[in-house]
Amino acid sequence: MRKLLILILALIATPLHAQEWQKRSTERDVVLPGFTFRSGEKLDLRMHVTTLGTPRRNAAGEIENAVMILHGTGGSGWQFFRPQFADELFGPGQVLDITKWYVILPDNIGHGKSSKPSDGLRMGFPRYGYFDMVDAQRRLLTEGLGVNRLQLILGTSMGCMHAFVWGTEYPGFARRLAPFACNAMEIAGRNRMWRQMSIDAIKADPLWNGGNYTSPPENGLRTARYLSMIAGGNPVALQAQFPTREGAVKYLNEAYAARAANDLDANDQIYQLDSSRDYNPLPKLRNVTVPVLWINSADDFINPPELALAEKHARLMPRARYILIPATAETKGHGTHTWAKFWKKDLAKLLATK
Repeated sequence: MRKLLILILALIATPLHAQEWQKRSTERDVVLPGFTFRSGEKLDLRMHVTTLGTPRRNAAGEIENAVMILHGTGGSGWQFFRPQFADELFGPGQVLDITKWYVILPDNIGHGKSSKPSDGLRMGFPRYGYFDMVDAQRRLLTEGLGVNRLQLILGTSMGCMHAFVWGTEYPGFARRLAPFACNAMEIAGRNRMWRQMSIDAIKADPLWNGGNYTSPPENGLRTARYLSMIAGGNPVALQAQFPTREGAVKYLNEAYAARAANDLDANDQIYQLDSSRDYNPLPKLRNVTVPVLWINSADDFINPPELALAEKHARLMPRARYILIPATAETKGHGTHTWAKFWKKDLAKLLATK
């Protein structure tokens, strides 16, 4: 009974934390008229953004306390209100105390409440890539929020890769970079393969119908979701939690049902998974001269440490520090990036760096 009570209390408490941070936040849409994609296509692009804290201006009138945090594939700015992130970072005296910092949480192109294929264009939506996403972030900052310099870009997963794009394409815009859970090279090998498998599974479902479906292509979506769960999970923890075949299958079904309740859109997923195709900061990594805190985890299926490339690539940046979090039953696989308890002390050290 005591264990059941603890579980119930935990389930009740979790959303309350998120709701509290949401109450303290401000949301708005910023329309970027005539946004030009790298393909040449144009769109009046809607960028949704959530902010915490208050911008502070220096004597020249410039905002000097802005921090941008970038989500991963399929996420949104709201994901950072989860207790394992917000409760560890945003409170009084914490690393990103919102009484001191102006925290910017965009929904990237194709995600959250920003412009995306499911708004109506479906597969006619411009085929965006990471360069487009970063270009939109830059216009959001400069035109929408009046921010021309960031103190920090912290990015998780896809956001990690965006941080490297920022560092190589717009060096110095951010005074510090904190890329968590990615590599700094072209998406290839197994990383591209699982993404392509997911895309192919959705497109192979007859209900997808070239993107013009009237009912969701559930079989394709289920396969894509399963691949995502495997890619993001901690194998040690999954084995400990589900040591029987029946338990493992039950978890798969329940996890998919919970995700499906969020109304996954097939076209949105295809675009999200394909958008990394233009990512490859490696040739320009030496352009990154600001302090960098690069963190991966040893149980990350998507960025396996066996490649031994992150350590090598970190040495190309003169002020980069690379950390590999050891795999334990407590780490979260690829998702370790949003559990701030594993890296918040290192982030504090980065912010103290001039």
